[in-house]
Amino acid sequence: MDRYPPIADHGLIGDLQTAALVSSQGVIDWFAAPRFDSPSVFAALLDHDRGGYFLFAPDDANSVCKQLYYPDTAVLVTRFMSPEGVGEVLDYMPPGRILTPTDRHTLVRVVRSVRGTVRFSLKCAPRFDYGRATHELELRPEAAAFRAPAQTGYLQATFPLEREGLDVRGEVTLNEGESAAAAFTVCDPDGELPAPITVEALNDQLFEVGDFWQNWLRTSRYNGRWSDMVNRSAITLKLLTYAPTGAPVAAATMGLPEQVGGERNWDYRYTWIRDGSLSVRALLDLGFVDEAARFTHWLGDRMRDRADLPGERLQIMYRVDGDPDIPEEILDHFEGYRGSSPVRAGNAAMDQLQLDIYGEALYALAEGREVGSQTGYHGWKGLAKTLDWLADSWDRPDEGIWETRGGRKDFTYSRVMCWVAFDRGLTLAREFSRPADSARWTAARDAILDQVMERAWSDKEQALVQHYDGDVMDASLLLIPRVGFLGRKSPGWLSTLDAMDRKLVSDSLVYRYDPTASPDGLRGSEGTFSLCTFLYVDALAMAGRLSQARYAFEKMHTYANHVGLFAEEIGPSGEQLGNFPQAFTHLSLIMAATTLDGAIDREQGR
Repeated sequence: MDRYPPIADHGLIGDLQTAALVSSQGVIDWFAAPRFDSPSVFAALLDHDRGGYFLFAPDDANSVCKQLYYPDTAVLVTRFMSPEGVGEVLDYMPPGRILTPTDRHTLVRVVRSVRGTVRFSLKCAPRFDYGRATHELELRPEAAAFRAPAQTGYLQATFPLEREGLDVRGEVTLNEGESAAAAFTVCDPDGELPAPITVEALNDQLFEVGDFWQNWLRTSRYNGRWSDMVNRSAITLKLLTYAPTGAPVAAATMGLPEQVGGERNWDYRYTWIRDGSLSVRALLDLGFVDEAARFTHWLGDRMRDRADLPGERLQIMYRVDGDPDIPEEILDHFEGYRGSSPVRAGNAAMDQLQLDIYGEALYALAEGREVGSQTGYHGWKGLAKTLDWLADSWDRPDEGIWETRGGRKDFTYSRVMCWVAFDRGLTLAREFSRPADSARWTAARDAILDQVMERAWSDKEQALVQHYDGDVMDASLLLIPRVGFLGRKSPGWLSTLDAMDRKLVSDSLVYRYDPTASPDGLRGSEGTFSLCTFLYVDALAMAGRLSQARYAFEKMHTYANHVGLFAEEIGPSGEQLGNFPQAFTHLSLIMAATTLDGAIDREQGR
């Protein structure tokens, strides 16, 4: 196995409470349990020697690998082809009791010989608590128990297993048409060994899991031009959502670098107000009403939590259960992906001031009103108190959307989204006849518009720029036409879009900003930001530049990995960088697809 396969060389499986990455070599090199934000069990992607992994693949170094999803499901197929035979590994996680938090999560791996004779090798080497916890091994012929202080992992197989130090290995030779299987279950320290597994039972379960995903996707109302990419993005968003609360995480992983060898290595396994709020529109565009409603309820709870407390009314991110405590620590015993250190668990950006989150939160609640997801009376009181507080608090420098660590500035995007907060709050108050200090909210909204247009406009660039003290362009402003701050074809907006073309776009790919022109307090550079590329497509389509939008959108598809997944960024050589897969990228793909489909249909008179 490669010490560090490319980030994009993976598929994602999950059970709607946590997830795992499977490389095209048949190695599970990332898995945390019992939740997305729990300590890792397998983390070889961050340290090959200390992180732990679960390999199950043909014992043939000359095999040609091909990985794909069973259509419209989260069942991953990794196929190995050689002159001697063709074998495949089918990986999945059964959803189980998806709306009830549970400590028990199972990785199921079914192997088959499709043609010829194939010998499969298994090695299971868990390393609990980010590789910091020791474990004891109890081995029976077809089951092993890895016992760590906080967790137990059970490995079961339909063939004999052997001890290799504190790890377990095994081999099985299959003739054409034969199958074998292994299952790794994580549970509490005193959890019981699961019932014995059989190939027949797991094959039945595999089809049940496939039916679960296909039946869910069947409720989508998308029938546009890019159904394969949109459907895969929808499944990915679902996989990255913690079902018991409806809160999506930003990505399945932590510590994967924005620049190989650099320090921009963050933990994305939490729920950002921003990302989750924008997912509401994407979900509603596809008809996934329940998922959108569950997140707006989670969001409403976060707004009520601090409605009567001093200080900020929202934190920028939370754990999936709403816990605001996400301390950051350095895992200095991990070398990091291809030497990219430090490896961080937790996220110190939780304490940053990012005023835009109030706009995204109100945007989500306003979008949710179309499916009856408006807040109740007590929820409205919390929302109104938040806007009353924001009326006195919006005019402050902050760290901005990109969580830079270079000091606070008057970021334009933060001001724009504060405008959105008051604008959508006024809309909700009017539509649902809720008590509100409308005069105060209106005055704040109008003051923000005046301030932005007077102080964020650059005569040099003929555009709205990143912050009030320079001429740096910022791709976050691509959301301006979607939220209605400026008209999608207004002269000021089209001039801003032209400036972004000049400064931030490289062959249809979009950078967030230029860190050399606007230092962000971090060393190194980064690639183009895939979220921004899809927001660029969205803005182009709204501006009526359909040929340009379609070219950029379809070219971006060529940067997806082999199973249609995107990380956070695209590097200089077309490689995927950053945490993987990233929910923000996939939700913006959905937004861009639906906007572009609608614009093309209108142009063609449909």
